[in-house]
Amino acid sequence: MKEVLRLSDVLVAELLAADHLVIGTPVHNYNIPAALKGWIGHIVRKGRTLGFNGEGLVKGKRATVLIASGGAYGEASPIRERDIATQYLRLILNVIGISDVTFVAGGGAKAVDMGEETMDAFVAKNALAIEQAAYA
Repeated sequence: MKEVLRLSDVLVAELLAADHLVIGTPVHNYNIPAALKGWIGHIVRKGRTLGFNGEGLVKGKRATVLIASGGAYGEASPIRERDIATQYLRLILNVIGISDVTFVAGGGAKAVDMGEETMDAFVAKNALAIEQAAYA
């Protein structure tokens, strides 16, 4: 059993040693990719990051989540309710005790895939929000 938990132990130790967690992720079909879900499966651990009473044990940490999605899910978006990725990540981080979370949403990334916008232009469009999150 210890061998099976080795990677989880390493990932939990990294999380607990960090002051500020930064997650960068694309959105696939309205939610996070399997690799990020796998990481979450390793770091949500009873007795390590989650108390046996359900209380989050990861205290005094901040998180910044950078999300690139094909669609735009801002306040005025008619598809805002489809933003499952943000809701899910906020829930998971809160469950383990991280409530100071900043999200930077890079919506409309499909314009890069479709050749309507360059990657440099897309990043430049989001640079101010990224910089503000970095120094918040």
